[in-house]
Amino acid sequence: MTHHTPFQPLSPAARRGGAPHRHGGWVRASLAVGSLLLVGVAAAADTSATAQLQRWSTQANAPANAEKGKVFFNTRQGGEWSCASCHNTPPTTEGKHARTDKPIAPLAPAFNAKAFTDEAKADKWFRRNCKDVLSRECTAAEKANVLAYLLTLKP
Repeated sequence: MTHHTPFQPLSPAARRGGAPHRHGGWVRASLAVGSLLLVGVAAAADTSATAQLQRWSTQANAPANAEKGKVFFNTRQGGEWSCASCHNTPPTTEGKHARTDKPIAPLAPAFNAKAFTDEAKADKWFRRNCKDVLSRECTAAEKANVLAYLLTLKP
């Protein structure tokens, strides 16, 4: 293989063979990194509240019921807390964690554009919060019902 300096142009045959080009390496690397960053941005907002509702309704094998979701959200489930204990009634303003006082963004999607737009986060927070409120994970029907209720809340 012939050695080329960075300023010496390569022949078309050398370029087709994948030989290094003066800018080819960093351009390809930059494009690859840029593509990964775009995938990361897309993954951060990988779904919507209505898509989440559809997913949980399908898993529950039943349509969501907003009225059941409202009752569930506002009722203590055997412990000292309900969903509303931290997320407010209605959950359209900033809430506050009952134990830590940490601020919590509004839960209703019409009042928080990021609510339920990340599937992994929605699953994580439902899992944690349901364990706090119910001492177990929520069922798909419970998640669907609560989200159906949240979607009824409008400015």
